Amino acid sequence: MLFVLLCATGGALLAATAIPVAAAAGATTNAMTGLFEDLPTDIDFTQPSQQSTLLSADGAVITRFYAEDRVVVKSEQISKFIKDAVVAVEDQRFYQHNGVDAQGIIGAIVNNITGGNLAGGSTITQQYVKNALLEEGRIAGDQEKIDAATETTLARKLNEARYAVALENKATKDQILTSYLNMAQFGPSQWGVESASMYFFGKHAKDVTLAQGATLAALTQAPNYWNPEKNPQGAQERRDMVLAKMLEQGKINKKQHDEAVKTQMKDLLKITPSKNGCAAAGIYAHYCATTVNDLLQSDLLGKTSTERANRLYRGGLTIKGTVVTKDQRAAFDALTERVAVNDASGAQAALVSVEPGTGKVVAMTQNTHYGEPTEKDPSRTTINLSVGQDQGGGVGFQSGSTFKMFTLVTWLAKNHSSYERVNTNHRLFPASSWTNSCFPNQVADYAPYNAEGGGRGYTSVRVATAESINVGYAEMANQLDLCDIWKTANAMGVRRGGLTTEKDLKDPVVSAAKTQVGQPLPLIPTPAMVLGTNSVTPLSTAQAYAVLAAEGKRCEPITFTDIKDADGKLLGTNKSTCAQVIDSDLARQTTNILQGVSAAGLSDRPSAGKTGTTDESKNVWFAGYTPQRATAVWVGHKDGERTLNYTEFNGVYYGEVYGSSIPAPIYRSYMTNALSDEPALPFKQPTKIDTPPPPPKVDVPDVIGEPYEAAVQQLYAAGFKVTLTGTLEGSQDRKVLRQSVSGKAEEGTTIELVVSMPPEKKSDTAPEKKPNTSGGKSQKQKTRNN
Repeated sequence: MLFVLLCATGGALLAATAIPVAAAAGATTNAMTGLFEDLPTDIDFTQPSQQSTLLSADGAVITRFYAEDRVVVKSEQISKFIKDAVVAVEDQRFYQHNGVDAQGIIGAIVNNITGGNLAGGSTITQQYVKNALLEEGRIAGDQEKIDAATETTLARKLNEARYAVALENKATKDQILTSYLNMAQFGPSQWGVESASMYFFGKHAKDVTLAQGATLAALTQAPNYWNPEKNPQGAQERRDMVLAKMLEQGKINKKQHDEAVKTQMKDLLKITPSKNGCAAAGIYAHYCATTVNDLLQSDLLGKTSTERANRLYRGGLTIKGTVVTKDQRAAFDALTERVAVNDASGAQAALVSVEPGTGKVVAMTQNTHYGEPTEKDPSRTTINLSVGQDQGGGVGFQSGSTFKMFTLVTWLAKNHSSYERVNTNHRLFPASSWTNSCFPNQVADYAPYNAEGGGRGYTSVRVATAESINVGYAEMANQLDLCDIWKTANAMGVRRGGLTTEKDLKDPVVSAAKTQVGQPLPLIPTPAMVLGTNSVTPLSTAQAYAVLAAEGKRCEPITFTDIKDADGKLLGTNKSTCAQVIDSDLARQTTNILQGVSAAGLSDRPSAGKTGTTDESKNVWFAGYTPQRATAVWVGHKDGERTLNYTEFNGVYYGEVYGSSIPAPIYRSYMTNALSDEPALPFKQPTKIDTPPPPPKVDVPDVIGEPYEAAVQQLYAAGFKVTLTGTLEGSQDRKVLRQSVSGKAEEGTTIELVVSMPPEKKSDTAPEKKPNTSGGKSQKQKTRNN
């Protein structure tokens, strides 16, 4: 066999050298004889690193992740031009030898003994072995293996030869060549011919031309030097040398050779960089970063962080994300139409949308580019504004009146009615008036203001919700246990963005909530909590509103659904953890009320939601939902709070800014476009109908004997309507003789009057006068949306 001949030939050659090397020659001959008699059997090398791919839910490539830009392909997916070119220039006797080329390795031995260079002499099989051993070291992060695979010693050459001969005994030539073409470096940052073909020519390895195949083969000895992008002239000369060898060895004919040589390098190239990492993911970048964060914490990729990172960056995985291409585009367009990237206002905006009942994040974007800020792109950031610090985000933002939803849910859960009337006038709620059974020390005097600074007396909870009247909601919370509201918010999933530190453990709320270091900070259960003073994340806000859309079922948000390995085998499925956290009918009742928020209205389908505005309009929100989507929109400043009032956004000037001003139109635009192909589903009606109580009965003024005009004024002021049903002629004074109702009656009742009146002034109608049913207040007081 070849390796026996190799030993004998090597021994004879060494014996013929000068006397000073005779001893070494004998030792080398004996070592080689034993070396090839004991061939290794453990030659199943680690699979080479491959790029992993993140897809959208509908199959579009979002980005790729790789330590080495490689896509492993099958033999039939590699052009014969590439195979023939590589064999011609790297190992023309590839199909004749058994893994070791006698001429090459003997030359290396002689060079070693005489102090020459060990370079050269390696067959394609040996080169594959070297690359495979080197790759094993890279994947394992084992520097000793890497050094062993690259050391310039005869021992390494002989070890490669042993593996090469063993490999040839196990695999076919085509398998070995295909493995080499997938393993070797064919560009400055490209490994394997598929990635190199895509990068240099914008086409798959199976589709390259002869000239392109020869160009790739020319790269392997010095990928950086012969790089056709940086050194087109040198690369063309090297390519032509490869073509000459192919002609010489009969792999192509003269006509093919001449046509290929005529092709200029610049005409071959179509540089197509491969996406790598989240920075290359465009409008998906921040979603991508959070998905990577989630993947690196997932047991589906391994038990340790090192194993997970290796799997992601070297494993050739296909990861199916949850975002929907149409939704993501609709989200980004809706945001930037109102608040542009690097907007003159200096404000940032974020939108996140989840699918109720599954927890899938279908859209997650913001009006910033991904990366570190620059002078030309000052808003650029790696922070995902939609999530908390545990997912690569920030500490969150004060939620304003979007938090009122949790008081509303608790109110209804305690069997209160949405038609109960609450006092909306500004006043002090003393500490002693609050109940907080979980955290009794977290109460204090509280005197909230409405957005317009005043109040409008008693009004229903429905009106207080629709018009977002702060004091009305403080009144509701004052009648409840703050602990119950706090529990409702936690159960529905809203959470702060910041993480608990060792210092935080001394806080009584953190201690009582049993929050551990590294976990999200607990909500602060003070009276001010009711109006949204906790800094929460847009994602958790969307999740909480999705509970209502899913009729009480809470599902933890997920950013990916399944992972497949390089062979397409399913490694695992990522499913959300779901639980029924509030009664389904309670969710329906709440939705019925939140549909009354005018800003939530969509033109083509039912929608419900709530605006949010913090003090001085430093943060403005809208959170809303349909049965198919729950969405949160935030606008503010990521680096410190400051007012948004009296500012120009994307060329449009705004005075006072509210949740209804910018976030609500963003919500409506996004939902309309994202759901344009979806059916307009109705919300289910609650089985417990929350109906308005009968109007209260009030005293009817006794106006008999009163002048007619004065009587009408008294009755209107008391909330009644008036009609004149009769007169008695002949009397010269206009006084009321009879009234149809006395005692008590419901507001709005029509009182019929009979009056005395001169004959010439008969009339069968009351004077034209619009009734004032506001309890004597003639001017409607507006409560701005907060």
